[in-house]
Amino acid sequence: MDILYAFQGTGNGHVARAQEIIPILKKYAKVDTLISGHQSQLSADFPIDYKYKGISLLYNKSGGISYKKILLKNNFVETIKIINQIELSKYDLILNDFEPITAWACKLRGLKMLELSHQAALDFAEAPKPSKKSVSGEFFLKNYAPSEQKIGFHFENYHPKIKKPVIRKSIRQLTPSNDGFYIVYLPSFSDENLIKTLKQIPVQWKIFSKHAKNISHFENVSIFPIDTIEFLKNFARCEGILCNAGFEGPAEALFLNKKLFVVPIHNQYEQECNAFALQQLGIRSSKILDVLEITNWVASAQIFTVDYPDDIEEIITNEVLTF
Repeated sequence: MDILYAFQGTGNGHVARAQEIIPILKKYAKVDTLISGHQSQLSADFPIDYKYKGISLLYNKSGGISYKKILLKNNFVETIKIINQIELSKYDLILNDFEPITAWACKLRGLKMLELSHQAALDFAEAPKPSKKSVSGEFFLKNYAPSEQKIGFHFENYHPKIKKPVIRKSIRQLTPSNDGFYIVYLPSFSDENLIKTLKQIPVQWKIFSKHAKNISHFENVSIFPIDTIEFLKNFARCEGILCNAGFEGPAEALFLNKKLFVVPIHNQYEQECNAFALQQLGIRSSKILDVLEITNWVASAQIFTVDYPDDIEEIITNEVLTF
């Protein structure tokens, strides 16, 4: 069987999931890989056969989506050209993790494709969503990388086709402890905004920043460049994490039983849905960097725990390869 595994390069979660799924697929089939998008800070640890810039979401310094940057820094004409020209007919199965080029090529040509993504979970009515739904957000989720058949991943099994998160081995192998400090991963915010806010909250903060080149210190706030090994070491030892309301990062924090506070990216409907689902589980969130809210969270205990089994190979053999 020849399989193409196509995944989104915006953010780190799609890459992290691919790192777990692709080695399993290669036990059973010949697998090519394709990535589009250009905003991930996590490097793939496997060969990638096809790389495209694609269409990435881009953000302003205050943590919101920048439509101006999206329009100016993405090449829509080139992406449409690739969709029309890409050759996919040799594959028996195309697996897609929210990747628009192959999704649209398959839709236009009627090719066999199965979506495996967190975004797929949000298409099921049972997935938690805010009472005030975003028309544009719903449209984007359905049409950015369209699919007819899908298996989703979410914080809970809200539907038989919604599975619990795929936790990468590098997280499962950590030995958690609590050294009393907090880590921050909010790449949609500028370092200046983060420092200004967190200096007001008297605990030790370690910010991992895509903007930083060197380690720097500002009273109780330290800035670190993105480094996977250093991040994982601190992730294991921290008391809690302050991060955007993505999916994989919060799921990994819950798996390690870390205190979690999320700030959804402004105008990013998927993250608004994630924050709402986490609130249903008792996890705190705020739409802005709110000093009082974060201070109260630091002073609080988190009692919610999760059971995220290592069952992705079973899902692949029983539900993906039989598709």
